[in-house]
Amino acid sequence: MSKATRAFKRILVGRAFRSDKLSHTLLPKRIALPVFASDALSSVAYAPQEIFTVLSVAGLAAYSYAPWIAALVAFVMIVVVLSYRQNVHAYPSGGGDYEVATKNLGQRFGLLVGSALMVDYILTVAVSTAAGVANIGSAIRVVGDNPVAFSVGIIVLVTAANLRGLKEAGAAFAIPVYAFILSVFAMLITGLIRYASNSEMRAESAGFEIVATHSLSGVALVFLLLRAFSSGSAALTGVEAISNGVPAFKKPKSKNAATTLAMMGVMSVTMLLGIVALARITQVHIAEPGLTLVGMPEDFHEKTLIAQIAQAVFSGFPIGFYIVSFTTGLILVLACNTAFSGFPVLGSILAQDRFLPRQLHTRGDRLAFSNGIVGLALVAVVLIIAFKADVTSLIQLYIVGVFVSFTTSQAGMIRHWKRLLATEKDPARRRILRRSQIISFTGFVMTGTVLVIVLITKFLSGAWITLLAMAVIYSGMVGIRKHYDRVASEVAADEDDLILPSRIHAIVLVSKLHLPTMRALGYARATRPDTLEAVTVNVDPVETANLAREWEDRGLPVPLKVIDSPFREITKPILDYVRRVRKDSPRDVVAVFVPEYVVGHWWEQILHNQSALRLKGRLLFTPGVMVTSVPWQTASSEAAKARMKERSDREVSAAGRRSAATRFEENEDD
Repeated sequence: MSKATRAFKRILVGRAFRSDKLSHTLLPKRIALPVFASDALSSVAYAPQEIFTVLSVAGLAAYSYAPWIAALVAFVMIVVVLSYRQNVHAYPSGGGDYEVATKNLGQRFGLLVGSALMVDYILTVAVSTAAGVANIGSAIRVVGDNPVAFSVGIIVLVTAANLRGLKEAGAAFAIPVYAFILSVFAMLITGLIRYASNSEMRAESAGFEIVATHSLSGVALVFLLLRAFSSGSAALTGVEAISNGVPAFKKPKSKNAATTLAMMGVMSVTMLLGIVALARITQVHIAEPGLTLVGMPEDFHEKTLIAQIAQAVFSGFPIGFYIVSFTTGLILVLACNTAFSGFPVLGSILAQDRFLPRQLHTRGDRLAFSNGIVGLALVAVVLIIAFKADVTSLIQLYIVGVFVSFTTSQAGMIRHWKRLLATEKDPARRRILRRSQIISFTGFVMTGTVLVIVLITKFLSGAWITLLAMAVIYSGMVGIRKHYDRVASEVAADEDDLILPSRIHAIVLVSKLHLPTMRALGYARATRPDTLEAVTVNVDPVETANLAREWEDRGLPVPLKVIDSPFREITKPILDYVRRVRKDSPRDVVAVFVPEYVVGHWWEQILHNQSALRLKGRLLFTPGVMVTSVPWQTASSEAAKARMKERSDREVSAAGRRSAATRFEENEDD
C-alpha cells in the first residue's frame, strides 16, 4: 500500500484500534437506540403513507379504514416487540433469528432465516435511503429531482462513517435520530392540541379529489384492505435488529437490549397511530402512481404524507415544517445504519459457520467488519440505480424477508420453551415459561398471518423477486459450505501423509544472464536438488545464441537447456516441458524457480513480471510442481521500504507518547 493510500485510509477510517480495545466500542442505551432502532423508528415515516396510497385505489371513502389498519399493525408490533424481548434474554450471543432457528429448527431453517435477513438488510439500506431522499426532496426541489444521485451519495457517506466503527457511527447519528423523535412528538402534540381547540388544519392536498380506477366491494375490497395492511406492516421492519446486536451493548447486555427494544416499541406505536390520526384530521390525500388527483395544478410538487401533515399543523410557523421534513429525511437516511450494524455481524457469524467467505469474519482497522460493510453498500447501490430510488417500487420487495425471519424465529422460540418445560419441575418457573411460550405462539400466529397476506397481495408486485433472491443466497451459502467442507476433507493430514518425494528436479527459468538470474541459480543450488538445470525459450535466435555463448564463457556449473518455440510463445513450451518431466518420473517433484523484479511503484509492476505471472498461474494447476518466486529488489523498492520504515518509526514513537500520556493520567487519577 502506497503512502498516499495509507494516508487516505487513515483520514477515512481513523487510526487503527488494537484487538484488546474491543470493549471500548460497546454501546450504552442512549447510543444503541439510534444505532439499532433507527430503522424501526423511521418506518413510521413512510408506512402510514403506504396505507393511504394503497387505499386510494378505492377512492377517498376507503380512507376511513386507515385508522383500523394502523391499529392492527400497532398490535402486531407490540406482540413482536414482546417476543423479541424474550429472544434477547434467551439468545444473547448476537446470532439473533439465525441462531434461534438453527438451534431449535435445524440448519436448513437457520439458512432460510439467514438468507431472509440478508435480503432484508440490503433492502433496508435501499428503501430507507430512497425514502429519506424523497422526504428531503419535499422541501428541496433539487433533491427531489435527482433522487438516484443523492441516494448513492448518502450510502457512500454512511458507509464511510460505519468503517470508522459502530460506536463512532452511533455517536454521529444520535443527534439526528433524537431530533426526529422530538420533532414528530412535537408535531403530534401540537396537532392534537389544535384539533381539541377546533383550530383549522388542512393539508395542501385536502381540496383535491381522487379518481378511483373502479368501485371495489366484496372480495376485491377485502383484498385491497389486506394489501394496505401488508404495506403498513413495513412499520415492523428493524424490530429484529436489536436481537442481532446484543453483543454490541454494554453490560448487562440482555437487560440493556430488552430496555432499548421496549423504548423503541413504545415510541414507534405512538408515532404510527398519531401520524395516521393527524392524516385523517388534516385530510391528506395521497394517490397511488397512475391515479389522478383532480384539481392538482400541473406544476404542483406533491409532498410526502408526513411533510403535508407538518405543513398543516405548523401553518404560520414554517420553520416547524422544515424541521420535521429535514429530521424525517435524516432519520430515513440514517435508518440504513441499522443494516450496516446488523448485516456485517450476521455475515461474520455465517462466515464463521463456513456459509459465507471467510473474509467476512475478520474485523478491520477499527474493529468493524469492514468487508461486510462495503459489500452491503455495493449491493444497495445497485438496487437504488436499478429501481431509480422509487420507494413504492422498492417497498414491494421489502417486508417479505423480515416476516420470514419473524415467523421462523417465533416457531423456534416455541420449541425452545417446550424443551425447557420438559425438564422444569418448579411450578413458579413453569408458569413463567408457559407465559413466554404463549407470547411466542401469539407472535408466530400474527407474523405468519402477515407473511401469508404479504405473499398473496404482493407476489406479482415484486415479492417474487425477494423470494428468488433468498433462494439464490440460500443456494450460494449451501454451495460455499460444501466447498469449504470438501477442501477441508482434501487437505486433512496425519502422520501417514508425510511422504517424501523420490527426487527433486529443479528448473530455473532464464531470459537473460543478469543478477536476478544469478540469484535464482544460487538459491536453487542451495536447496541441493537431485537434478538442476536452467531453461530458456528460443523466441529470438540471436538473443538465444548470445545467451548460450555467455553461459558457456562464464562456465556456470548448471546446464542450460534451450526449448524451441517456432510460434514465439513462452508459456506453452515451458508447460509442455515440465509436464514431460513429470510424465517421465511421476514420483519426482519438479521445482520451478522464477526470478522476479520487486518494484516500488504500482505502475512499474505493469512493466515487469507479466510473463512470470502468466506462467506461475498455469504451473500452479499442474500436479507435482512447486513454484518458487526468487525476488530481486530494485532501487525503487528499496526507496519504498525506506519510506515504510520511516512511517513505522513515526507510528511507534507516537504510540510511545500516547502510552506515556496514559500512564501519566493514571498516576494523576491515583
